Amino acid sequence: MSDQIEKTDAEWRAELTPEQYRVLRQHGTEPAFTGAHYATKTPGRYRCAACGADLFQSGAKFDSGTGWPSFWQPAKPEAVATTEDRSYGMLRTEVHCANCGSHLGHVFPDGPEPTGLRYCINSVSLDFEAD
Repeated sequence: MSDQIEKTDAEWRAELTPEQYRVLRQHGTEPAFTGAHYATKTPGRYRCAACGADLFQSGAKFDSGTGWPSFWQPAKPEAVATTEDRSYGMLRTEVHCANCGSHLGHVFPDGPEPTGLRYCINSVSLDFEAD
């Protein structure tokens, strides 16, 4: 994307906490059931912790039982981008913020209707704004 936010590694390190940097910029994963948002039921919106882009709405959030916040769709289709992830001997679809390229989590085809998708997202990659 031509208008995607681009920063140096040093800029990202200065702006993010060490855990945010590990997940958002180094494609890490937080341990299940430890993130701030996996059990949140408050109405609101979830924004990218790196750039503030609107990513997910609470109305699309569901309890997947996985220990990470799960959503059946992004706030708008263009909010996220995906890439193939072949790490750890698996084939998965990695989810990124379309605005800044930060790693958010993965999307799987085992979610609820109407999309059948499960966007499994790290809490540390999200900032929550209550309605």
